[in-house]
Amino acid sequence: MTTDETQDTEDTETDDTETNDAPSPEMAFGCLVSYSRGQKVLHTPKDQWFSVAEALLADGYRMCIDLTAVDYLTYKGHRSLPEGITPQRFEVVAIFANFTTRDRLRVRTQVSVDEPTIDSLYVLYPGSDFMEREVFDMFGLTFHRHPDLSRILMPESWEGHPLRKDYAIGSIPVQFKGTATTNSTGGGGGS
Repeated sequence: MTTDETQDTEDTETDDTETNDAPSPEMAFGCLVSYSRGQKVLHTPKDQWFSVAEALLADGYRMCIDLTAVDYLTYKGHRSLPEGITPQRFEVVAIFANFTTRDRLRVRTQVSVDEPTIDSLYVLYPGSDFMEREVFDMFGLTFHRHPDLSRILMPESWEGHPLRKDYAIGSIPVQFKGTATTNSTGGGGGS
């Protein structure tokens, strides 16, 4: 082997080593994976939200335990998102359970303020009905194909979404009809 051939071989080996040093990110169900407090977290693009939930159901995740949202408008801290995930103002978070393997899996999806919509999971997980309605009511995020996307906590005539960070904080005066009285015998009432 000539000196030039040796040099070429060393350069090739060095280039391969440098490329292989960076581990590829962990993936599951076609999504980037991170871990939070020992729980696996999938970071799915919004357009894959429904298909990932469908794959989870087929893989034995039979229950959507929780579904909620977060408004990061005023959040100044570090958001733990894998490289390649663009943070948005809203995030929809769901937790799924596999009772056979006893696994729980969290799925996080970024939702922009310009397009605050995401697919409903109701046809896959009917128990998500009221959870999606609560997210709609409190955050103003809409769920495509939800059978009855109406307010669940606030009156239908209510304007705005109280858990959005730009929603004005208000107060409602409380009026009590009188002071509490105590029984002179010291007893708790009764006959």
